[in-house]
Amino acid sequence: QVQLVESGGGLVQPGGSLRLSCAASGSIFSINAMGWYRQAPGKQRELVAGITRGGNTNYADSVKGRFTISRDNAKNTVYLQMNSLKPEDTAVYYCNAAAYLDYSSWHNGREDQLWGQGTQVTVSS
Repeated sequence: QVQLVESGGGLVQPGGSLRLSCAASGSIFSINAMGWYRQAPGKQRELVAGITRGGNTNYADSVKGRFTISRDNAKNTVYLQMNSLKPEDTAVYYCNAAAYLDYSSWHNGREDQLWGQGTQVTVSS
């Protein structure tokens, strides 16, 4: 069974830091882009940061300069280092991966979108 397992969420005071991790497990041929999304109560899910297999990154304007995304391709793992956290960063954070599950999928360019179960990040004093 292919799955993404997130960890690292929690409660932190404004100005604090957290590091999220997301590890892919199961039968996966190759992972392309990975990313972190978040969804606050009453709001749509939004992209926080993304990273290609080659390491190119992109960020939401609201987190630029505060958050850093990175990945370890050998471990099929993506990280999100979050610094200078603000109350408006409070949300459930979801990991996403665009993956080829087998050789046939890779050969045909057919990606599967994988999602983690979500981890709560709460920024409050």
